[in-house]
Amino acid sequence: MSYTDIILLGLALGIDCLIASFSQGLIIEKKRIINSMKLALTMGIFQGLMPIIGYFVTSGIFYYVEKYSKWIVFGIFLILGLKFIFESTQTKNNTVTCRINIKCLFALGIGTSIDALASGINFKLIDVNLWYCITIIGLASFTMSLIGFWSGNRIKNIPNLEFLGGITLIWLAIKAIL
Repeated sequence: MSYTDIILLGLALGIDCLIASFSQGLIIEKKRIINSMKLALTMGIFQGLMPIIGYFVTSGIFYYVEKYSKWIVFGIFLILGLKFIFESTQTKNNTVTCRINIKCLFALGIGTSIDALASGINFKLIDVNLWYCITIIGLASFTMSLIGFWSGNRIKNIPNLEFLGGITLIWLAIKAIL
């Protein structure tokens, strides 16, 4: 696997982070810098840790997770998407502070990094520099998460974007099982 291939893999894995973070950027109204950093760090760390898990625990965990990985991703994104759609129909009070809590961060981290687990298995099979790969993947995911968050935050005043963010997450859920 060439360096270019690893960078492209990092960007491909970071797309889910970008989209999920974009959706969060649509709803975050206060403490945007702190919440964007929490989200980006979570995405980068999960995307970096999952290949390590896949690499070192290939035969144990992946055997069980692989069968259900697309359904795990489907469930997480579907629930988050439905939550966004539901919240888009509610009357907003401008004093409400949206914040990203640990439960939300964990769900987003897992939901966006299942594919990274599989990449770690591939890394073991093709014998690449694991530390270089996870650094590139983690940095790409971190950066793309920030880009997604701030893009969503900048255009959130466009009507129905929170609803569209929910639809996007549901689309990712359906895409995971196809």
